[in-house]
Amino acid sequence: MKPVVLAACAAMLMSLSTGAALAGPIERACLNSDRKAATRPVCACVQQVADMTLRGGDQRKAASFFKDPDRAQKVRMSKSDNDNDFWRRYKAFGDQAAAFCAS
Repeated sequence: MKPVVLAACAAMLMSLSTGAALAGPIERACLNSDRKAATRPVCACVQQVADMTLRGGDQRKAASFFKDPDRAQKVRMSKSDNDNDFWRRYKAFGDQAAAFCAS
């Protein structure tokens, strides 16, 4: 997990120094959600972890869960190999985001 944390720190420093970081799909969904913990720094951190762990299509699918949490449950319970593969990647992303962005 140390390489992920180091890479995320490097990415965060680069985005802070350039000031030109654009919000990705998960960051936008996070910021538009009604969750109290959805602050700019937290949402940006979660997006940075997503950029390191999820492909673009996976990010868009995960972002859709903010508006439709029931969709996440349907994907999790799906018998589809594609959904099961996605869910493994999504769970790993969630675990890494929780560990890295919790501070």
